[in-house]
Amino acid sequence: MARDADKLDWLSTATSGARKELTTLIEFERNANRITEVATGVIPGLLQTSDYARAVMQHLSLDEIETMVLMRVGRREILMKPKAPNLVCFISEAALLESIGGHAVMTEQLRHVVKMSEWDNVDVRVVRIGTTSLHPAHMGSFILFEFPKATPIVHMEHYHSSVSLHNPGTARAYQDAVTNLHEVAMSPEASAEFIANCADEKENDIDDTP
Repeated sequence: MARDADKLDWLSTATSGARKELTTLIEFERNANRITEVATGVIPGLLQTSDYARAVMQHLSLDEIETMVLMRVGRREILMKPKAPNLVCFISEAALLESIGGHAVMTEQLRHVVKMSEWDNVDVRVVRIGTTSLHPAHMGSFILFEFPKATPIVHMEHYHSSVSLHNPGTARAYQDAVTNLHEVAMSPEASAEFIANCADEKENDIDDTP
């Protein structure tokens, strides 16, 4: 799909499609020169720690969890290869405030995001809650894969299904949405400071836990 923009949009449903979906995402990531993820509920996959990923996947069996966590963490290697893609993450403040996995897991996760945001090819921006204006992040999470010589692909995950869209008109709409989010999100520097402060607060919550 990453090489051929003429194929039909791809829809995966049910748990049996999870591995196929992950394989497809890995293919997209390997071929993309730019990956933009808008995350409104959880931390983006390429930024997740092992413990946080386990907490996100707690609905799976133990064997499935360990396999999927290894694959998810392994995907991060694409950001370290020669000519690695640029990763741009717009993370909703709400995703930073939820202590998925507990305060200790979330503290580690937030500090990991700050550390990765220091990489030259990783751009992390926080989208604050409390705005009075509607923006694209209010419409839900998505990943936009852009390629050197192919039509961009938009990937969206739902509770029990996922869909990959690569119609040129759809891709342009999501590219425009990303442009809009650059205008409403915090700067990378301010975002890193904000996330670090969230980590400090989570750490204090650990100390206050009976």
